[in-house]
Amino acid sequence: MYTYNKFGSRASSSTSSTNATTKTQYTQGSSGSYDTTDKSFQVYPTSRESVDYCNHYVHTGEPGIKYIRNVNNSVEGYPKLAKLHHLKRLQVKKHAMQPYGVRCSTDQIVPTLNRWIDVYNLKFDVIMIGALVENQFILPILNSIPIHRLCSKPGFLFIWATTHKIQELTRLLNNENFNKRFRRSEELIFLPVDKNSSYYPHDSDATESIPLFERQQWHCWMCITGTVRRSTDNHLIHCNIDTDLQIEPTNTKKNTNNAVPEAIYRVAENFSNANRRLHLVPSKLGSGTPIRLRPGWVIMGPDVLVNNFDPTKYNEELYAKSMIKYKQNTNGANNNNNSNNNSNVITQFLVPQTNEIEDIRPKSPVISAK
Repeated sequence: MYTYNKFGSRASSSTSSTNATTKTQYTQGSSGSYDTTDKSFQVYPTSRESVDYCNHYVHTGEPGIKYIRNVNNSVEGYPKLAKLHHLKRLQVKKHAMQPYGVRCSTDQIVPTLNRWIDVYNLKFDVIMIGALVENQFILPILNSIPIHRLCSKPGFLFIWATTHKIQELTRLLNNENFNKRFRRSEELIFLPVDKNSSYYPHDSDATESIPLFERQQWHCWMCITGTVRRSTDNHLIHCNIDTDLQIEPTNTKKNTNNAVPEAIYRVAENFSNANRRLHLVPSKLGSGTPIRLRPGWVIMGPDVLVNNFDPTKYNEELYAKSMIKYKQNTNGANNNNNSNNNSNVITQFLVPQTNEIEDIRPKSPVISAK
């Protein structure tokens, strides 16, 4: 039976034939479920339709992220962006301090940070809290961290949580220690490739019943303190170099996992040109998730194997490896970053950028004056 459109022409029957083909793609077994062993079983629709990876997951259990082509190289097919990533990586490596580790028990983290601030006047521009393990969300410790004294202004905070800990993270960022000092700016998502990944978040509060769909994302909220404008503060931040979604590479070798994936470290290093970076891992991780030191970062936690941090040596190396920029402080002595206690000037320790990086990096559009 034919159908005709409003112009009197015979309508195409491709839609009906496609639907008919789609209906016969699955072979139903005697038990009432779809029999995936039958050769006539086909997960993917015809070429005229989009691939439904949610339907594919229901029938096979394979997540759709396995079929993303550029997981192992996110800049594949973008030569200009690939060159920018390469240049940024070389520049960060050239001006990075040696990797520092601080082995410190959970109950000594806050006293140690207070001593750094009071005795050595240490501050950091980029602070990351937590790792990709579920026992990192310790509210008493997080509420006690002197974050407003430890972080410079302007400064950047990266803090981790699983999907089922989002509400607790929201309450944490709304308390007195964080609220009115940090504003939430971006949310980074990290996706493990499958359940066999060491980064897969298993809900410890889950019931005995196994849900059909599980929350596998990790959330990293980036918060900013101070005033930062992408159009004028290009010496401090470089925007739009990385995406907000990072996926675990499928070519990762076994026994090379880290408490935080290397991609997330790179996002922080590419975004902020500041050279003082601190990573706090509040509790023990276990042998399955080691803490690997990274050049340019001070990593503190109970499971840090190398304990080599010396505040005096760190300050000396910081002045030697960084581009120093002095800025007038209009907010008084509370935001002092200078070691000589000059309340009118703050000191910024930056990774200098080359002209080639400035030419090819993404920039905010310039609005011409009428």
